[in-house]
Amino acid sequence: MSFIWPFMLAALVLVPLGVVFYLQLQRRRRQAAARYGSLGLVQTASGTGVGWRRHVPALFFLFGLTVLVFALARPQAVVSLPRVEGTVMLVFDVSGSMAAEDFEPTRMEAAKAAATTFVQGQPPTVQIGVVAFSDGGLAVQAPTEDQAAVLAAIGRLAPNRGTAIGGGLAAALETIFAADQPQELQLSDLTQAPPAPPTAVPAGTFAPAVIVLLSDGENNARPEPLDVAQAAADRGVRIYTIGVGSPTGTTLTVNGFTVFTQLNEPLLQRMADLTGGQYFNAADEEQLQTIYSGLQPQLVVREQSLEVTALLAGLGIALLLSGGAISLWWFSRLP
Repeated sequence: MSFIWPFMLAALVLVPLGVVFYLQLQRRRRQAAARYGSLGLVQTASGTGVGWRRHVPALFFLFGLTVLVFALARPQAVVSLPRVEGTVMLVFDVSGSMAAEDFEPTRMEAAKAAATTFVQGQPPTVQIGVVAFSDGGLAVQAPTEDQAAVLAAIGRLAPNRGTAIGGGLAAALETIFAADQPQELQLSDLTQAPPAPPTAVPAGTFAPAVIVLLSDGENNARPEPLDVAQAAADRGVRIYTIGVGSPTGTTLTVNGFTVFTQLNEPLLQRMADLTGGQYFNAADEEQLQTIYSGLQPQLVVREQSLEVTALLAGLGIALLLSGGAISLWWFSRLP
């Protein structure tokens, strides 16, 4: 057990002082009883003739005050509590092709609407982060339990230019591992091999976190998506890929140029298979929402510090009231 205000424990010095005061009071009562022993009223007031019972209310008061002093120090106990826990990194493709209108109203808006539904349906113990990528990957919202902040980050997303799927995945991986093992993950520039790559683990074994990638799969910038997917697989992180767009393709106008954009399902499928995740062909917004609803974090039991001030305060008050009630019942007075 630990204490938030440990300096309040200094008040425990009052406990032995209270014991000394009580013993002196009992000695005076015995002296008074011996001096005026012929008076039965004095004997009754002094407590003689009642045996051990005369000390019971005082003990209740002593224990009650001691517990209240501990409560003043705001104790914390380490308890094991079940909680739904995990980290979900939402990786959004914000390249120009996401402005295509083969989804209503656009691919980008459909993805944002589905993500909003997913965030609002998560328990408060799930941390959600947002990464956007076009020419490169950028973590626009660190993993947090603040759903309002996550929804605000999603709402700010808008189509840009360029498509660096690998950069988006690398940013998501770095965010996941930043707190625990940043020295092992160096994915900002995959043009150079890391000097000491971590020991690979089976794909999908890092259960506390998953990456959800929404993209049409068209990539035209480094690092290579499959290289980053392999790095995720080596760390056991699953990547769920969601293909947003039509396999037959569509055209759109970007900066005055007509561009043909097409869903690259083979690449998205390969990334998901490589990491132990799953690929989905999101034909419409409703299917996207179904995909998000199926991604559930795990129920785990974690040790955490829990303040038990209220519990000890209640126990201390109960002891004081019990001592008073016993004294009134047996002796018709408070100790």
